[in-house]
Amino acid sequence: MSAALELKDVTKIFGSVKAVNKLNLTIEQGECFSFLGPSGCGKTTTLRMIAGFENLDEGELYSGGKLFSSSYKHYYLPPEKRDFGMVFQAFAVWPHMTVYDNVAFPLKIKKLPKNEIAERTEMALKATSLTKEAEMFPQKLSGGQQQRIALARAVAINPKVMLLDEPLSNLDPHLREEMRFEIKALQDKFGFTVIYVTHDQAEAMALSDRMLVMKEGVVQQVGGPLDIYNDPANKFVFSFIGLSDFIPVKVKNGQIFVDGGEECGPVNGDIPKNLDPSIEYDIACRPSEIDFAPDGVRAQVVRRTYLGDIVDYLLKIGNVELRVQKPRRHSTAQLGETCHLRFNRLLWYDRKEETASKT
Repeated sequence: MSAALELKDVTKIFGSVKAVNKLNLTIEQGECFSFLGPSGCGKTTTLRMIAGFENLDEGELYSGGKLFSSSYKHYYLPPEKRDFGMVFQAFAVWPHMTVYDNVAFPLKIKKLPKNEIAERTEMALKATSLTKEAEMFPQKLSGGQQQRIALARAVAINPKVMLLDEPLSNLDPHLREEMRFEIKALQDKFGFTVIYVTHDQAEAMALSDRMLVMKEGVVQQVGGPLDIYNDPANKFVFSFIGLSDFIPVKVKNGQIFVDGGEECGPVNGDIPKNLDPSIEYDIACRPSEIDFAPDGVRAQVVRRTYLGDIVDYLLKIGNVELRVQKPRRHSTAQLGETCHLRFNRLLWYDRKEETASKT
């Protein structure tokens, strides 16, 4: 079976900026694949090239083994002939049409037989729990229901590939979580491939079979959500996926000390054998992978914040700040007191390597 999508050296240039730079990627049939990265990294531009809204400046794009775009062969298949379902960040529903007519409209444009239009529309409304709202107008519905209209409209065309561009960002947190499950349920039911663009790590982690992390138009890592979380390819990926602490350190006499906080004692952890003494290093750790302990490096609690079942701490080792998150029942450290920390897992990075935000 041919891959759902193949991108070969796909490049897009706007002026002097390479928005997407030689992207090579294969997405398999039936996969839920997410493009993840900060604003301006090239993920939406890539989706627009896949959809056909932007042509390639370089490279080739195949779907199901069929050529869709090629800069080398000067070939471009327009969006309406690609038969991809598309759901945008804005709900993009027509306010003057009923829910039924919104879903049926693309099928009418294709000039399908009336009985097929009715059958597909009713199927899509049922799949997205909109049957009772079929004769209502969108402005009478909630944001979640309006996004369901967009999903139903995309499902009705029976796409092999469904493209979703930050479709949940305009919904409140409860609806976002609910809609994640609904999107996954639709994919399981109809078997289409999902390509999902988001800057929300939780969405990507919850939905994806695999995901791609981008920065400034360049792929940083491709893999399963847990693989990327547990084994990041570089400092940027570690900083972008989940919360992260980066702590400047020095190695002295075979021990690790926080830079500027040597008086607080050594940090527990293994020192890499190939450590370059000419490089200044940060150790990196997740806030959830740091424990309060009877012994360990000394720290002071400067902030204590309840986040439901989690307590978020801001601590200082010397002048260096870091965050620790622990379940509420295990959170004994109080504001202003001195505590000791032990680190369960450390990664080492060149301090000068660029990252996203620190925590």
